[in-house]
Amino acid sequence: MALSRGQALALLGAGLFVVVLVVGAATAPSRTVAGAEPVGTPTANGTAVSGGTDTASSVDPRTLVGVQGKWVGGGNVRAYSGTTEEWRESSADSYFEVSMLPDDTVLAASADESASDCGDYESPCARTGFRHIDPTGTDGPGIVAEYSFPVKRLTDSEVHAVDHVSDDEYVFVDMADERVVVVENGTTAWQWNASQRYDAPPDPTARDWLHINDVDVIDEDRFLVSVRNANQLVVLERGEGVVEVVNEDRGTSDESCLASGRLDDFDGADDGDVRCGDPSVISEQHNPQWLGPGAVMVADSGNDRVVELQRTEDGSWEPAWVLREAGGIELDWPRDADVLPNGNVLVTDSLNRRVFEVTREGRVVWSISTGEPGDNPHIPYEADRLPYGEMAGPYEASPDGTDRSDDTVTLETADGNGTDVADTGSSIPGLTLAVAGLRGTFSWVPVWFGEFHLAVTVLALGLVVGGGVDHWRNPDRPLQRG
Repeated sequence: MALSRGQALALLGAGLFVVVLVVGAATAPSRTVAGAEPVGTPTANGTAVSGGTDTASSVDPRTLVGVQGKWVGGGNVRAYSGTTEEWRESSADSYFEVSMLPDDTVLAASADESASDCGDYESPCARTGFRHIDPTGTDGPGIVAEYSFPVKRLTDSEVHAVDHVSDDEYVFVDMADERVVVVENGTTAWQWNASQRYDAPPDPTARDWLHINDVDVIDEDRFLVSVRNANQLVVLERGEGVVEVVNEDRGTSDESCLASGRLDDFDGADDGDVRCGDPSVISEQHNPQWLGPGAVMVADSGNDRVVELQRTEDGSWEPAWVLREAGGIELDWPRDADVLPNGNVLVTDSLNRRVFEVTREGRVVWSISTGEPGDNPHIPYEADRLPYGEMAGPYEASPDGTDRSDDTVTLETADGNGTDVADTGSSIPGLTLAVAGLRGTFSWVPVWFGEFHLAVTVLALGLVVGGGVDHWRNPDRPLQRG
């Protein structure tokens, strides 16, 4: 019996879909690589010895990972030895930035969707803040201390980052009220409100205004802060406020922030100044690392890359090193990148659900996959290599070119020639956002499923649906042969 035209189209679509899935799975690179190269250790004077020529770590490096889980729910903190998971703590709905403290407890930014202690909000409510986790508890890893507060809504209000300042001082970012806060023994000791620099809407808690998502200690008085929705990093100094801006508004980028509806000229001055950085430099970035005077490593999430920026003579910041793919997989919404003492970079590639260490030449020497079967994609947020954590270089140098501080480390920076390790250039507007949404929502979407696979899938679906409709309307119409 001859096939109708509709049946032939439907079979062609189904076959095309099967072929693209089989070929994609067969050619997909692995997300797990064991056997990292030796990692250099900072010496007593703070200078990193690279390449393992002095004191080197094991070939099974210890890595701490904060897993957000889904966009909300399913979070956990994990520790790995090599590629083997040592322990996991899963009591929060979401975990974000994590770090190991000197007492061997883990400091973790966290959020819970439903809590009964709600203050001025109706119960149940969301709470967010940070926790101390003891990995060696008698019943396994457990919470030994917590600082948290209720928020109006959980999404875009979570505390994404916390850092230890000194003794009992901690600094965190409050995304709900868009501020940076230092607390000591649970009491606010200092804070910076973003409204001191950026035009604030009437109620900052009613929208995802600035999405301040990271703060790192440079020294006890200076902090590096990521203002995601403004495409900017700022250096804060206690008593001074903002003392430096990475990706300053130069009057040509406001439209990129205005179009999203997040930032605006809220003060009514009609000056059009929304302080929006150039999105081609960094866009919706996460977890920057201060490398030293005039150098910063950034997970440039909106541009699906990791980039080292360096300050130029005119005060602008330009890429000195760029990573767009590693291990044959293009980066997808990376949210952390740390330069290690050996010069390699530890990257958290969130929507690819992997953490990897890569050389400056782009060779992956260690990686793990955080994804697991089930309905939780286990999206990683941030990772630290132990025992170093995320180190910060000095803020400024002495006149003779040496560091002003004796207890900072010297981190390797790029040579400043704008090296792009792997520019795949495969981003397709619309399809790129759709693929990111699929990966972040459904755990069954494979990490190799990219824009090309989605385009072919849509085409195949169109052929199947179109063929089915054609066969229903004209079941006896034969396939035309030339």
